[in-house]
Amino acid sequence: MKILGYEITIGRAKAMPTLQGVDSRGGWYPVIRESFTGAWQQNEEISVTNVMGFSAVYACVTVPAQDIGKLRIKLMQQNESGIWVEAESPSFSPVLRKPNHFQTRIQFIEHWVMSRRMHGNTYVLKHRDKRGVVEAMYVLDPSRVRPLVAPNGEVFYELKTDHLAGLPKTESVFVPAREIVHDVINALYHPLVGISPISACGRSALQGLRIQENSSAFFLNGSNPGGVLTAPLHISDDTAARVKAYWESEFAGENAGKVAVLGDGLKFEQMSMSAVDAQLIDQLKWTAHDVCVAFHVSPAKIFVDSQPTYNNVEALNQQYYSETLQSQIESIELLLDEGLGLTEGTQKYGVELDLDGLLRMDTAARIKAAQEAISAGLTVNEVRRKFHDLGPVTGGDAVYLQQQNFSLEALAKRDASPDPFGTQQPKQIAAPKDEPKPEPEDEKTLMAYAVKSLRESLAA
Repeated sequence: MKILGYEITIGRAKAMPTLQGVDSRGGWYPVIRESFTGAWQQNEEISVTNVMGFSAVYACVTVPAQDIGKLRIKLMQQNESGIWVEAESPSFSPVLRKPNHFQTRIQFIEHWVMSRRMHGNTYVLKHRDKRGVVEAMYVLDPSRVRPLVAPNGEVFYELKTDHLAGLPKTESVFVPAREIVHDVINALYHPLVGISPISACGRSALQGLRIQENSSAFFLNGSNPGGVLTAPLHISDDTAARVKAYWESEFAGENAGKVAVLGDGLKFEQMSMSAVDAQLIDQLKWTAHDVCVAFHVSPAKIFVDSQPTYNNVEALNQQYYSETLQSQIESIELLLDEGLGLTEGTQKYGVELDLDGLLRMDTAARIKAAQEAISAGLTVNEVRRKFHDLGPVTGGDAVYLQQQNFSLEALAKRDASPDPFGTQQPKQIAAPKDEPKPEPEDEKTLMAYAVKSLRESLAA
């Protein structure tokens, strides 16, 4: 049967007995099975849906996704000089600008990154046209995809129904690996199964949620902890129940804080610690820090710690890129190169995410960087395009260097000379002295002088 422009096999799992599933270790489904031995019996299952309600997990998933999503996708081509320049291709450019019919490129990349960080896997289904060229890409629900391996090592993927991606309503669709772009993170147990960072910080996230729940209940009672009423003498069960009901109706919830008059020796004693004793804020901050450790995100980036001074923003962005984003960006670029077939054929293409959208400088820094770039050998037109998004100007393709700069060839010739540093003084050659011209006293003397000069010239 043909679906999405290619032949696929549809049937029950038992119809393809040669395909074998792989060890998931909880890497596919939205439940991290057990965070510790016996967690299931204690109802301690860590659900991705639940822990996403913790602000630190939500930020560690969405902030990097939004930062990568805002980077422009550039199609690059290698020219005759071996330099990669931005290019346009009717086969590849349209799908990079609009990956599918319902998502922009920003939404597509954000969906890609969030699936990878939440589930450990991103599955992208390719849709080809009649030429076999990829014209659309769809990020699938990881919980509805399962990798399978044939005895010869060939990889297939079992897909469930997905109407947005154009998958029909059938029990199973088996797709070869060439039609799936599979991005894996933390493949700890199997190369085809990624493990989400949530498996490492899920308990911290649950602890943070419980702290918030307890704090909410605590402040709902007017910040007055529960306690017991004690009497010096024995009281009946009916009297105890009546006093308890009266106390809860008159001095709990919205009525907390009212003045209570106790008689017959009754005494109220608190049973739980105060908010200061419990140090809820510090404990909640620790859980957020632990989540940041698992996701490799700086606590300051998600406002868990205090923000740095503005003088350090550029350095912190560079650190954030190298520690958190670079691996994901490089992975997307490489997978798109292979998935779209950009490296096939004689013309070399490649995908590159424009990092200028991430490391964008302020006006003063851009001007300073532009001046230094011109001094380093870039042309004015290159600097105008890179730093200011301006068009070329006449004469802007010239490279400027200061006159005191010498080429390596000139310096090598200088060093090969007998005196490369000019320490020897040149010999002075004395200029010949002219004989004084005699003053002619009479015509006879003048004639004799002329004859003498003629003889000397002839002899010479």
